[in-house]
Amino acid sequence: MKDIEISQIATLPTKHGTFKIQAFKEDEKEHLAIFTDDLSDAPIVRVHSECLTGDAIGSVKCDCGEQLDAALERIGQEGGLVIYHRQEGRNIGLLNKVNAYALQDQGLDTVAANHQLGFKADERTYEIVEFILGHFGIVKLKLLTNNPSKIENLPNIEIVERLPIVIASNPHNENYLNVKKNKLGHIL
Repeated sequence: MKDIEISQIATLPTKHGTFKIQAFKEDEKEHLAIFTDDLSDAPIVRVHSECLTGDAIGSVKCDCGEQLDAALERIGQEGGLVIYHRQEGRNIGLLNKVNAYALQDQGLDTVAANHQLGFKADERTYEIVEFILGHFGIVKLKLLTNNPSKIENLPNIEIVERLPIVIASNPHNENYLNVKKNKLGHIL
């Protein structure tokens, strides 16, 4: 793997508890590890893909922000690690994500919109995730996800349990969640 620049560890008090944070710079992308002091032999881990619209702005068009909140809440209580994976829009970038949103406004679903823009349904890669897990000495974990491809994309990590992170749908994201379930294989 290419050179990764790693920050110092800092303390971050949040509404979900006090965490430690450490950044990992991979080329132009800076990923963040948000973790508790008490990482067990098989900690709870959430690999959370960046979603500016859901995570920071509070969009209800997806379930991303709510999933991040639920993960931080659980890990704040039980211990573990959230990797904030900087691959916006399933790694098509913010500009193309907004273009995909515009296509969705015209009736395409999230997968069809990505295809219309010339992308696969999901362009994410997970090498940096395995690097970060290795940095923390994590070789087995309980993965907090609904996405089976995240399990498949961590071949060097023993997933001892998949923990669901189910968020109730709303009128704005009901179709999106159905597409995640029916086209992307998410377990909802």
